[in-house]
Order: sequence, then C-alpha cells, then structure tokens
Amino acid sequence: MTIELDPLMTWVIIVGALAVLAAVFLIGRLTGVRRTLSTMRRYAHPANLSDEVVDDAARYRAALIVNPTKTDVHNLASTAEAICRFEGWNPPLVLETTPEDTGEGAAVRALDEGVDVVIAAGGDGTIRAVASALAGTSTPMGIVPLGTGNLLARNIDLVLDKTEWALRIALWGRNREIDVGKAKTDPDGDTHVFTVMTGLGFDAAVMADTSDDLKARLGWLAYVEAGSRKLTGKPSHVKVTFDDEYRISARVRSVLGGNCGKLQGGIQLLPQAVIDDGMLDVLIVSPKNLGQWVGVLASIAGRRASRGLHTNIRKCRKVVIEAGDDVDIQLDGDPLGQSSYLEMEVAPAALTVRVPTVEQRKQIRAEAWPV
Repeated sequence: MTIELDPLMTWVIIVGALAVLAAVFLIGRLTGVRRTLSTMRRYAHPANLSDEVVDDAARYRAALIVNPTKTDVHNLASTAEAICRFEGWNPPLVLETTPEDTGEGAAVRALDEGVDVVIAAGGDGTIRAVASALAGTSTPMGIVPLGTGNLLARNIDLVLDKTEWALRIALWGRNREIDVGKAKTDPDGDTHVFTVMTGLGFDAAVMADTSDDLKARLGWLAYVEAGSRKLTGKPSHVKVTFDDEYRISARVRSVLGGNCGKLQGGIQLLPQAVIDDGMLDVLIVSPKNLGQWVGVLASIAGRRASRGLHTNIRKCRKVVIEAGDDVDIQLDGDPLGQSSYLEMEVAPAALTVRVPTVEQRKQIRAEAWPV
C-alpha cells in the first residue's frame, strides 16, 4: 500500500523532524556544559568529599593582590568573592599594593598564608612584582590584566577585557611553566625579576618619558608619542658579551633582552622569542639617523628584526651590556633609573602561570559569538 502525502503535509513533517533534531542537539550541548561544570566542581574539593560534607578548612583559597590605582578594589573583591563562592572556594585573601610595596611583599604574605593561587590584578609593574615573589615556588600565578600594556597577559593569550573570565582562569586554568629573566644594574647589586623585556637605551628612555596622564588618555599610543621625541637621540658605545663567550662592540641606540616578543597592536618585536624555551632573545638596534629608523620600523613591522636593517637578534642564556656612559634602563616597561651596566640571565621554567584550558577558550568564544 502506498501512502501519498500532499506537499504541505510533507513540509510539515520535514520541519517537525528538524525541530526535534535541533532540540536534541541543544539538550546535548546543555548536558555537556552541565557535565563539564560538575566535573570542575568535583575537582574543587579533595577526593571522596561531597559538597555537603567538605568543610572550610578543606576548600581551596586564592589571594587577590590588587593595584588600587587601576580599579575599584571593593568591586573587584566582591566579584572575586562571588566567583570563589560559586566555584566552592573559600573567600579570597584580598591585599592592596602601595607605593612602598608594589606587590612583592603582598605576594610573600600570601605564600605565608598557604594560599593555592596568587592572583595579580594590575598592570605590568604589579604582575612583575608578584612574579618576583612566586618565581622558584610551586604556587601558580593568575592574572587579571588592568594596565596599559598587559604584555605578559598578551604573550600567554589571556583575555584582556573580561575580568570575570580572568578570575575563573586563575582558579581553574591550566598550569603552564614559563621562564623569567633576572637582571642586575650592578655586578654586585640586587637581582630584579622580569617576565617580558628589559632594555637599555632608547626603549628605556621612552618609558621614562611617557606621561602617566597621557597613558590614561591614549593607552599604548602614549608610548608612540614619547618615542617620536626620542628618535634623534645620541647613540651609546657598548660592549655586549653573550654567554661569557662571544663579545661585540658597537654604537647602538638600544639593547633589549626579551623572554617573549609580542607588544600592543599585534607587533612582534622579537618574532622568534618563546616564553618557555630557556633562552633570552637579545635585540640590538643601531640606526644612525631618521632615515635608518625607517628601516628599523620596516624590519619590525615585517617581523624580520632578526635579520633586519640596522637590527640584530641573538639567542643566549646570559648577556652583559657595558656602556661608556650611564643610560636609561627599563624593567618590563618600568623605568629603573640609569646605569652603565646591565646583566640579564634566564631562569628556565621558574614561574607557573594559569592559562585558559581548551574548554574555557571554547566557552569564551561562545560568549563572544552567541548563536
């Protein structure tokens, strides 16, 4: 027996079938999300303990170190507490930086409290200060980027404008071990930790001469304004020694050692730098006039700085720069004064940072492109 359907009934059946398939797909997606959240919450507690029986002493705890000049501390602390409560963590230990303690002392206190993760909320200076205390320990660092450059956050592909997600990644992200750099401005002086780049000469002079007010109004373009005023500066005669073996002598505008190479605007200043390869990339910039600066900028824009015009990059584990005169020095974008000596050395896999998991990246993309 053959059943004949008119065209209208056929389309009704087809549309109905598609609707059922769509409902099944959506229910499956929701079930998958719920299953993922359930799994995440299960690992928030020690094994064999349920939400009903785990007590406060058994829960995880984070420390949140906040630069109060970058955000409203009360609002950020409230958001962090709400997220911690939702994820089954204890309320966070909230500490503020001060002009006297930019974050290192607060991080040491957090370590003494035995927290499970230290979250640095601020700009590159705050991140570097917290990293100084955590380097060499097993305690991971989360990052809530609130600064102008946010260079470390860019180089480990963190979200820059989603505070809630930055906090969630700090709690449940994947641990990644990265290198840090160690710098001295005197052979017998203190050691300073940096996570991104340290430099001597032009770049440091730009950092020292960039107005905080202009940074607040223009963001990273403030560095462009300051740099344009420094292009015609005087070169410095330097001796550069790589790994205690290879030495060069040159007149340069800047020598920069980098642990990673991505800057604002997608610029790759050190295109071959890898944040966990156990090496520093040392960039030497030596233009003599404005015309040669055009060649430098073209090399950087074309990601050919390693062999570009008036630029050169060499990989090493340690580098010592000795200048004929005192010149400006910067550490992760923060002016460090002037010196005729700069020593940089890499500390491989010295710092653990929290980066997004695959599932977190999927959820962030899903929020950015809702269906």
